[in-house]
Amino acid sequence: MPGATGRSGVGHNRTIVTPPTLPNPAGQPDPRLAAAVEPARAAAELDAAELAPANSVGEHAGVYTDGPAAATHLFEANYPGYRGWRWAVTVSTVGDGEPVTVSEVVLLPGPDALVAPEWVPWDRRVRAGDLGIGDLLPTPVDDPRLVPGYLQSDDPAVEEVAHELGFGRVRVLGRDGRLAAAQRWREERGPGSEMAVSAPGSCLTCGFYLPLAGSLGAAFGACGNEYAPADGRVVHGEFGCGAHSEVEVEPTPLAPVAEVVYDDAQLDLVPAAPFEPAGGAADGAE
Repeated sequence: MPGATGRSGVGHNRTIVTPPTLPNPAGQPDPRLAAAVEPARAAAELDAAELAPANSVGEHAGVYTDGPAAATHLFEANYPGYRGWRWAVTVSTVGDGEPVTVSEVVLLPGPDALVAPEWVPWDRRVRAGDLGIGDLLPTPVDDPRLVPGYLQSDDPAVEEVAHELGFGRVRVLGRDGRLAAAQRWREERGPGSEMAVSAPGSCLTCGFYLPLAGSLGAAFGACGNEYAPADGRVVHGEFGCGAHSEVEVEPTPLAPVAEVVYDDAQLDLVPAAPFEPAGGAADGAE
């Protein structure tokens, strides 16, 4: 479509020419297109003038082919905040004897460019603790952790609830979901944590340990000690902390008390005042 008008990548109109399929060695741009450095530079400077200060189009950094009748020239971008980026100007022609025209002008990151990290969908960026008051986190329909509530479960606790008509849940935590939860809880508060290694005993022998119901109760429970670091949280049975219910510590004074020592090798003589009877000498004379 010769003469069609398109929009370039940096906000300037350019003439786009759709070239026919012409024979051309792979990787080698047409000599006329490769020589069109100055027209490509002029197009880049025209677009750069709208967005960037003067002299934002730097040295020619190379040219590569986009097909038998198109090639892209690269120029270093002296644009603030775009270190390592390049102006990419695509030029093309419809055949021998036809003029070389500019198809597109864009800014592209070079090998050393500073670019944003790969975009991750929001539902995969959410982490534990991110959910705040009033926030909603919808569960996918095909969430592998959940299974329909009418399916037979291998968890006895789930089966007991299923018999209570009118109180069943649409979906329940399946085997994969329970295994994932168990792995996560074991890593956070399991036997290999620093707290458990230095603990005087495990949670299984602690009076504040509240085992979970169902199959997870064989290895996990909740801590009910308000002074423990894991109070109100799920812990592995082999986890432990210094607030174990059976911890016994020998009471010691807050400050060291020196042993009382009597030194009887030397006596100190203290002179006493003369004794005077009650009434004095005058009463005796009478």
